[in-house]
Amino acid sequence: MIHTMTARRTIGLTLAAAPFLMAGAAVHAQAPAAPGGGIYSCVDAQGRRITADRPIAACIDRPQSELNRSGTTVRVIPPSPTATEREAQQAREREAVLERQRARDALRRDQGLVNRYPNAAAHDADRKKALAQTQSVIDTAQKRIDELQADRKVLDEEMEFYRKNPAKAPARVRRAIEDNEQGQQEQRRAIASQQEEQDRINARYDAEAAHLKTLWAGMSAPPPARGASRP
Repeated sequence: MIHTMTARRTIGLTLAAAPFLMAGAAVHAQAPAAPGGGIYSCVDAQGRRITADRPIAACIDRPQSELNRSGTTVRVIPPSPTATEREAQQAREREAVLERQRARDALRRDQGLVNRYPNAAAHDADRKKALAQTQSVIDTAQKRIDELQADRKVLDEEMEFYRKNPAKAPARVRRAIEDNEQGQQEQRRAIASQQEEQDRINARYDAEAAHLKTLWAGMSAPPPARGASRP
């Protein structure tokens, strides 16, 4: 009888303590440890504190802290970028790649320029050569104008007979005068075009000369002395 009563009291105490034992087990289950003993923690959009043993999906848009077992912050994981932010970052990365490529291209161009023109005399000689080609076209066009003007004097002398009534002049003469005028205009346009080309050539060589001066100066600068003391 005594043993029966003792057993009943033991069973009663066990049943009474069961809720507390279950609660303790639940608390233990809610705090799993990450590999290495750390956990992730954050406050979600609803203001709830969340912990987990891996990065928390509900806090992908906000900072997350990785803590060690003692509760000390190991690192803070920044929010994952939005689609717009990713596109902007990708655009910046593409521009950085292009900028590096442009820098390499500029370096190659500078090296080629210095190899082609090691000094000012070489550059001036090349300028004169380029201008000589256009000047040859100008001289040829001017020579043709002189010839056309000589022909025009002959035609004008023929037209003297029809000065009072030019309409009576032979069609051959009138047509020759028109062709002569058109020919002179064409040659003048050719000269103007070549003069513009000379302006472009001079502008290009002027810009190159200024840039080359910087490159030549850099090549002639003495290298820094070895073992120079620093302030």
